[in-house]
Amino acid sequence: MAWKPDVTVAALVERDGYYLLVEEHTDQGLRLNQPAGHLEEDESLINACIREAMEETAHHVVPDYLVGVYQWKRPAGDITYLRFAYAARATGKEEGRALDEGIVRTVWMTLAELEASPERLRSPLVLQCIRDHAAGRRFPLELVRHFDN
Repeated sequence: MAWKPDVTVAALVERDGYYLLVEEHTDQGLRLNQPAGHLEEDESLINACIREAMEETAHHVVPDYLVGVYQWKRPAGDITYLRFAYAARATGKEEGRALDEGIVRTVWMTLAELEASPERLRSPLVLQCIRDHAAGRRFPLELVRHFDN
């Protein structure tokens, strides 16, 4: 089988300096991550971002712009991730909605709080995406084109 990266999306939802994160079970124990997950077949990256945010946080989001595209190979060397990180606005929450399996809770944290506890992050991508967002990195959604058949 040919090598290929795992394509993922992440929703960067910021409100008054706090970022929406999920605390989730991983092979390394409980870790913090943006609402994020894998691109599904026949799904656009933007729709994947919207879906993952809903599944993991029960928040409706609207992506506004692309923050960046990140490539990271896990230290074990078995998986390379290609992450598309989108800044998104939360437009509502479905109270009482069950979160995805493995998600323990949602939490709002500042960049400073995340920088103070990097050992709690699922990957270095979590902090880098937020740093890039806080630094003002913004690319139009049209930078990545999706074509339906």
